[in-house]
Amino acid sequence: MAGRVPYAKRPSLVAVSFLKAMAKPTLRIAATADLHYAKHSRGKMHDAFAEISGSADVLLLCGDLTEYGLPEEAEELAADIRSAVRIPCIGVIGNHDYESGQPEAVANILDQTGVTMLNGEAVEIAGVGFAGICGFGGGFGRRMLNAWGEPLIKQFVQESISHAIRLEQALVKLQTERRIVVLHYSPIRATLKGEDPEIYAFLGSSRLEEPINRFRSTAVFHGHAHNGVTDGKTSTGIPVYNVSAPALSKTGKPYRIVEL
Repeated sequence: MAGRVPYAKRPSLVAVSFLKAMAKPTLRIAATADLHYAKHSRGKMHDAFAEISGSADVLLLCGDLTEYGLPEEAEELAADIRSAVRIPCIGVIGNHDYESGQPEAVANILDQTGVTMLNGEAVEIAGVGFAGICGFGGGFGRRMLNAWGEPLIKQFVQESISHAIRLEQALVKLQTERRIVVLHYSPIRATLKGEDPEIYAFLGSSRLEEPINRFRSTAVFHGHAHNGVTDGKTSTGIPVYNVSAPALSKTGKPYRIVEL
């Protein structure tokens, strides 16, 4: 879309002006993640995107949109979005989108297609605020990794802290009554049930949960947990939805629609 602000230079609050004034009492949010588009994946989600456009008001893409983080993979997904999605779309990148060292290129391709890619930023649609960031690992509760010992451990923990701080910065800018958090990594253990416990520390972090609770978010959507369960809650009762397409596809379609 011509004239869009580049992903890396996007201001911290983005306004979708054509919907901002049209606040709706109920918003139907469709969400999916872990689509893993490869170089020849065009058409993979086309029909699902068309269904979503007829059933929901907003589509969330919760990371791992490509297989190896290559621009040509992002182009395959962008083609399906361009041809089938007819509603506002918000996305965050995932760990796979970092694999080739070009996460900004992947995000910019989708951004230019019309997807509002968030990286510690916020957007308001139909009177509902959305704050998004990839997130990072680190573990949960008393087993959360702390910044002690080797420099590499400290760097890992600092990355986890950085994502939580940037999520907080996005949430603080939202003045809407309803606030939706869009992540790739999970902020809670509950939606990881089914994954090997040995890798929980690489699937999310409690550090993400703290700003979610403090700002009384309405709901959280994340991916990354292919073998996890689809529903959980934070320690204060905020709904958390794992919308990883592999997890959802076990019992139905590779996306979920939630009314809020």
